[in-house]
Amino acid sequence: MRHILIALCLALLSAPALAAPTGTFRHAHNVGFGAQSSLDPASKGRVLQIIEKIQSRLVRPGRDGKPAPDLATRWTPNEDGTVWTFQIREGVRFHDGSTLDADDVVYSIARVIDPDYGSPARAAVKMIEHVEATGPLTVRMQLESTFADLPLQLMDPRLRIIPEGSGETVDQTGIGTGPFRVEKFDPDGITVLTAYEEYWEGPPALARIEVIGVPDAQARLQAFLSGQLDMERGIAPVLRRALDKSLRYQLLEIPTGNWMGLAFRTDIEPFDDPRVRQALRLVVDRDEMLDLALDGGGVISCDTPVAPNDQYRAEMRCPADPDRARDLLAEAGLYDGIDVDVYVSSLDPSWPVIGVTYQEQAAEAGIRVNVVTAAADGYWSTVWMKKPAFTTSWGERPADQALNEAFHSSAKWNESHYSNPEFDHLLESARAELDFSKRRALYVKAQEYLAMTSGTLIPFHVTQLVVLSNRVAHFDPVPNDALRWHLVAVVE
Repeated sequence: MRHILIALCLALLSAPALAAPTGTFRHAHNVGFGAQSSLDPASKGRVLQIIEKIQSRLVRPGRDGKPAPDLATRWTPNEDGTVWTFQIREGVRFHDGSTLDADDVVYSIARVIDPDYGSPARAAVKMIEHVEATGPLTVRMQLESTFADLPLQLMDPRLRIIPEGSGETVDQTGIGTGPFRVEKFDPDGITVLTAYEEYWEGPPALARIEVIGVPDAQARLQAFLSGQLDMERGIAPVLRRALDKSLRYQLLEIPTGNWMGLAFRTDIEPFDDPRVRQALRLVVDRDEMLDLALDGGGVISCDTPVAPNDQYRAEMRCPADPDRARDLLAEAGLYDGIDVDVYVSSLDPSWPVIGVTYQEQAAEAGIRVNVVTAAADGYWSTVWMKKPAFTTSWGERPADQALNEAFHSSAKWNESHYSNPEFDHLLESARAELDFSKRRALYVKAQEYLAMTSGTLIPFHVTQLVVLSNRVAHFDPVPNDALRWHLVAVVE
C-alpha cells in the first residue's frame, strides 16, 4: 500500500497544471443597435458578439450543426412530442458565484415566451406553452402542440440562460455562465471581458477579450490591417486573394446559412401586389450578383432563408427572366414600370454592391432603382423595417426558425410585413408532423410558396471570410455560433 501511495503522489506532482489564462484578443462589432445596445440576450438590442462569450444555452450547435449538450446534458420527448424534459448540468456557476439550477432555466425561458416582454426570440420558441422545474436540475417544457425539432430551436443564439430574477440588470451586467465575464460594457467604445476560470469546460486560454465598437466596415478593416485587431469577420471578397497570399494573416472560408438581400415591404404600394413582388425578384441574375458582391463566395438561393446544408432545404431553380418581370408589371397595371428607392449602408461592404447591381439588372424590366445610402450608425433602428425597400442580412437559423421568424404573419421581426395564411398554415402543419419525410415535404412546400409570393430577395447564402492575425491559435473554421471561445488563444 505504501508503494502505491508514493507512486500516486509522484504522479500528481508530475502532472501538468492547467495553464493560467493569458493574452488579450481584440475584435470589433458594428454597433448596429446604437443606443439600444444591450447584454440582455433576449432583447432587441442584444450584442451577439459579446453575448456569445459570456452566456450559455441549454443546447448549442455541434461541429456537424446538430444539437449538442451545453447547459442541458440530455433531453427526451414524450410519445407525441408535446412534452420535453431537460436534465440540467450539475455544478455550473454563474459569474456572480450563484449555482445554476432548474429555476434559472425556467426564468430565462419563461421570460422569452412571455408576449408582454416582447422578445424577438419568442418567434423561435413560441410553441412552448409552459415551462416548469420538476426537480433541482430537471426542467419540463409543455408545448401547445406536437413539435419534433425543439432542440434545434433551443440552439438560437439569443436563448441564453441568465440568473433567476436578473432581467432588470442583465442588460448592463451580462451575467451568465460563459467562459468570459464582463468587466466593462461600452458598446460605443471598448467592452472588456475577462476570463471566468470557473467555466464548466475549464479555464479559457485567453485572459482578456476587448470588443470594440466600430460602425463602419472600412474602418474595421483598416483597424485590423494596422494591427489594432486580431480578427475581422465578413471581409470583402475582393480582398480575399491579397489577404490569402500574405504571410501576416490567416484567412478562413466558412460556409454558412447567413444571408443578405433586399426586403420590400408588402404592406406598401406597389409591393402589396404579389405580381409586382415576383417581378422584383425575377429581374435578378443571381450568379452575377454573387460574383460582384462576394466574388463568388456563397451559394445561390432562390429566395429561401433556409441554409444550403439544412435537412429541410428546398432545391429550386431561379434564372433571371426580365421579360416575364415586365409582363407581370403590365398585368398589375404598371405599363411604364416603377420607381423604387432602395436603402443601403456601409454597415456591410457588400450591401452597396448589391444595391448597384440590382439597379442595373432591374432596369432591363423597367424597374428604375434609386440607391439611397443611409448612415451605418443606427441603421437597424432608423431604416430596417421602416423604409419601403432596404438591404438586410440575417444570421443562420434552423429551417423552422428562419421561416417563422422572418415571414410568419405574427412574427415580431417580419421585416417585409409579409402576411399569408396559406404560408402560415404550412409552417404550423410542419411543426406538428412527427414523420420526418412528411415534415420535410411541408417545409419544402412552404419555401416554394415563399419563393413565389414573398417580398424578400434572397440571392445567396454567404461563405464567410474571417481573417485572423498570425498570433491567434485554436480558432476553428466553424460558423460564429459554433465556435468554442474558451479554446481560442493568442501567442504574445
